[in-house]
Amino acid sequence: MAEPKAVSALTRPQAKREHTRLALEIAEHDKRYYQNDAPSISDAAYDALRQRLLAIEARFPDLADGASPSQTVGAAPARGFAKVRHAKAMLSLDNAFTREDLSDFIARVRRFLNLGDDAPIFTAEPKIDGLSASLRYEKGQLVVGATRGDGQEGENVTANLRTIGDIPETLRGRTIPDVFEVRGEVYMTHADFAALNARQAEAGGKLFANPRNAAAGSLRQLDPAITAGRPLHFFAYAWGEASALPATTQFDMMDRFRDWGFQVNPLTRQVQSEAEAAAYYAMLAGQRADLGYDIDGVVYKVDRLDLQERLGFVARSPRWATAYKFPPEQAETELLAIDIQVGRTGVLTPVAKLKPVTVGGVVVSNATLHNEDEIARKDVRVGDHVIVQRAGDVIPQIVRVLIEKRPKNSEPYVFPQLCPVCGSHAVRDAAGSGGRSDVARRCTGGLTCPAQALERLNHFVSRDAFDIEGLGAKHLETFFEEKLITHPSDIFQLEKRIGSGAGALKDREGWGEASARNLFAAIDQRRTIALERFIYALGIRHVGEQTARVLARVYGSAEAFFGAMRAAAKGDEAARSELEGIDGIGPVVAAAIVDFIAEPHNEAELARLLGALTVTDAAKPAQSSPVSGKTVVFTGTLERMTRSEAKARAESLGAKVSGSVSAKTDYLVAGPGAGSKLKEATKLNVRVLSEEEWLALIGG
Repeated sequence: MAEPKAVSALTRPQAKREHTRLALEIAEHDKRYYQNDAPSISDAAYDALRQRLLAIEARFPDLADGASPSQTVGAAPARGFAKVRHAKAMLSLDNAFTREDLSDFIARVRRFLNLGDDAPIFTAEPKIDGLSASLRYEKGQLVVGATRGDGQEGENVTANLRTIGDIPETLRGRTIPDVFEVRGEVYMTHADFAALNARQAEAGGKLFANPRNAAAGSLRQLDPAITAGRPLHFFAYAWGEASALPATTQFDMMDRFRDWGFQVNPLTRQVQSEAEAAAYYAMLAGQRADLGYDIDGVVYKVDRLDLQERLGFVARSPRWATAYKFPPEQAETELLAIDIQVGRTGVLTPVAKLKPVTVGGVVVSNATLHNEDEIARKDVRVGDHVIVQRAGDVIPQIVRVLIEKRPKNSEPYVFPQLCPVCGSHAVRDAAGSGGRSDVARRCTGGLTCPAQALERLNHFVSRDAFDIEGLGAKHLETFFEEKLITHPSDIFQLEKRIGSGAGALKDREGWGEASARNLFAAIDQRRTIALERFIYALGIRHVGEQTARVLARVYGSAEAFFGAMRAAAKGDEAARSELEGIDGIGPVVAAAIVDFIAEPHNEAELARLLGALTVTDAAKPAQSSPVSGKTVVFTGTLERMTRSEAKARAESLGAKVSGSVSAKTDYLVAGPGAGSKLKEATKLNVRVLSEEEWLALIGG
């Protein structure tokens, strides 16, 4: 995989495009982390995305608008809980990744406060890897507890937070303000996490990926009784709205929290220089594996509260604090095998099977290899000694291969060209307009591959495909597990396969006599279907509703469409060229269709379907139109209407709009700036029309 272009080398349009992509990607990962408690990338990978985005914004500051991830915190609150508006925003922290970053942070604080070479005292504390929460006390009584959410608004999880033993219902001790919001982190210890997963496994329940996910998932249960049964803990370390502050330093505020009944991390220290700050970081990194709970760095805060007030905030973080993150934990082990897993959409994903090794207190025996390009780039081979990291305790990954330890008989890994589940061809999309092929290799046995079957069946009966009322995901899953429906064609044999039809179905759980009769009636009603719906229902990659409509309109009938596709699959260049030339198709979509048809398993299933169904022809174009049934290509600049409008008008009159000129083209409509298509049309003696001539032909 190619390295990304240096930010300094990006043009403004390139930077804007990449900034938009990064913003969308970060927002999706924020949603998975903050709302779903199911992150899909490591903390290090997420931090890399943010660093790239910030670097782009540093060069092009106007891209840092209010919607940028650099200006926001977290993700919107999830549905299911009432919303709580934070009286003071729950902000995030800027990150430091190197000693130089820490030095820069301290230097920025000194410059802002005009302290010369003197550094203020900082508090240093472990950065807990859990779920942030805010606890509002009024007259010493807990009244509201909330999650961070998007920093401005969180979820009301008061009842759940009350079940955590580390959170006092009533504050005790001295100098308790009338209003005070205590903030901190809900977490789970390693021992409690292991015990919880053992109980979940025994009960057949969901297993959690790591303690952070377990803590977050436990706190966000709609039933507080479930939360009460989970071993959650809470460290207090900050505050929000406060009617008064009972101390003048961060460190002394932690003493007040202890007095009030909270747990404060016992490793919190005051450091008086950069050297002491760095020494604390090194000390904590050395103790990390033995703490019994997850931390991912050190948080440094200016100790004096009056200096914090002077330093203030930037968009999403305070100037007076930073989080110095630990590098991902790593270990050496041996790669025993590479397994290929086939996902529900047919993607072949390589997984490294490792000699078990402990990384950060967790035994790792599997690691992601991402895709075949990644395997080739790192030259990963079975038998290699590799360095594995658990970045952010999410997905173990192979960082590098120790070439010097490679066995002499080692052979490069050859990625399979056939699906290991069903034996169908596994292909990659051809290079598109960007010049790159898809990194994923996909099984083409879409209708028959067991790994994809249930997902394909759900698509087949969906609203815009066959729309079989009464055959929802739950019933399909049951029929699939019982092997009553394993292929789409089985749906139309269900009444026979199930025994005595409705009489047998009505006695099953979730069914009655009326619902059973209605299902078989709905199936019978769909034995006749329009060509465009049939094409869409097949679930061919890249073929959505609009593409299916275009194909149905161009080919007209199932016999013509599948005949042309079979010809293209057998190497008929004219058939392939005609398919690629259809406006909106192109080589990538054409390749996906041809690969699908070329797969014998799919052909066999198509034969079964077409034998059981009547597929109606596409609507005939208006015969009165002078361009009905003609193939038209537009090129150059149109002045009376947009290109999209011109194509839509032509199609409404029964014309076939193509993106390329061939011997089958009837008209080329050429505006100013026409280039290669005009030359090709002239060479093939295709009739060339100006925009005015075209409008005159179709009647304005």
